[in-house]
Amino acid sequence: MNRENLLRARSHIVFILALAAAFALVMWIERHSEFKPRSSVPGAAASSTPIIEFSGNLPPIPSQRALDPQEREWAQVAWRYFVNNTDPVTGLVHSVDKYEATTLWDSASYLLALFAAERLELISSAQFDKRLKKALDSLGKLPLVDGILPNKSYSTATLEMVDYRGKPAPNGIGWSAIDIARLMVPLNVIAWNYPQHTKAALRVIARWKMQALARDGVLFGAHRDVEGKLALVQEGRLGYEQYASKALGLFGFDMVNALDYRTHLAYANIYGVVLPYDRRDASVSGAHNYVLSEPYVLDGLEFGWDRISREFAWRVLRAQEERFHRTGILTAVTEDHVDQAPYFVYNTVFTDGKPWHALTDQGEDVSRLRTLSVKAAFGWHALYRTGYTDRLMAAVDKLFDPERGWYAGRYEEGGRPNKAVTANTNAVVLESLAYIVSGRMIDYRQVGK
Repeated sequence: MNRENLLRARSHIVFILALAAAFALVMWIERHSEFKPRSSVPGAAASSTPIIEFSGNLPPIPSQRALDPQEREWAQVAWRYFVNNTDPVTGLVHSVDKYEATTLWDSASYLLALFAAERLELISSAQFDKRLKKALDSLGKLPLVDGILPNKSYSTATLEMVDYRGKPAPNGIGWSAIDIARLMVPLNVIAWNYPQHTKAALRVIARWKMQALARDGVLFGAHRDVEGKLALVQEGRLGYEQYASKALGLFGFDMVNALDYRTHLAYANIYGVVLPYDRRDASVSGAHNYVLSEPYVLDGLEFGWDRISREFAWRVLRAQEERFHRTGILTAVTEDHVDQAPYFVYNTVFTDGKPWHALTDQGEDVSRLRTLSVKAAFGWHALYRTGYTDRLMAAVDKLFDPERGWYAGRYEEGGRPNKAVTANTNAVVLESLAYIVSGRMIDYRQVGK
């Protein structure tokens, strides 16, 4: 990095110091994880001191390469979603096609899609700077819940706080620690790779009382109770908890407890694959312990896996591949919007003691809505590019509307396309294609480029 770039980087030196602390935490976790040979892999029973065993046959990280013409067309389809759904005044993007609301998670997805579009040269530098500036300006103006942290949902047209139905909620409905942590990922990408926008990124969080997100290294969200008061609740299960903690760790938060994969670790045997899951299931904590593709896919695409998340990601994918070998059903499951009630479903590898459980956040069984997920297929393929992920891509490569973007997936039952069109699916498609070209989203080798 030359002297000019060093001078430009002064405004985000705090980010760099925080990054050093965060990666020190990750290194600590890896050093303190126990190892046993393959012959002592644990079975389905949970252990008070679970072993993290590392496989000797993980596939290598694929080499970077240019996109072929079909992949470039796929990227253009995904970017069409964001062209269609950007509010012209606020510059924020709708979470779902033509639905004028967004969450912090989906706003983060938009920013990451924007970086991917710039890296893939789908937009000009001028268009990129204009879009990013407008979005950051709006994010910096969001009203806060009780003056503390951003609400769970906002109007993309007015920036008003709304509930999940898009109805006005003047006092807010609470905040999500996981969603806020997700936004830290693109803000850090800005710090490392787009220093001209760093001051605007810092202004986004300048008013936020970030200390409210964590206690003793554990993530906490908030919701309104029946009396309208804010009630704190621990957030995150294995996979998402570590992903969110890495993102907050980049800002210097002490997330050592939430980052520790072993604290609540247990194992289940799924078709012979020793699958990691979080022992805090609904019967114990009231929250579901979803095991699904998304947190491991995002960890790989954005951070580049650490040793443990790489191991766990491989097992999560292997269980899905083994289901295909046993049943003939191509499997790539994660949380997704669906195009019918209840409109959002957690399609899981394992949850609450049940393999291949599809459920709502209230625990209602919706197995009839299990889908082959487009974003899971793209993410796994970008990260592994194996024969199985080739099969996944062949199964989803027509699931789009060229004028609207990528559908969420295809229903297992009946094979009908799930025509929900969302920011999250199209963002992951773009992130996946950008990963094929240039690797992980937060890449310190590209500082100043």
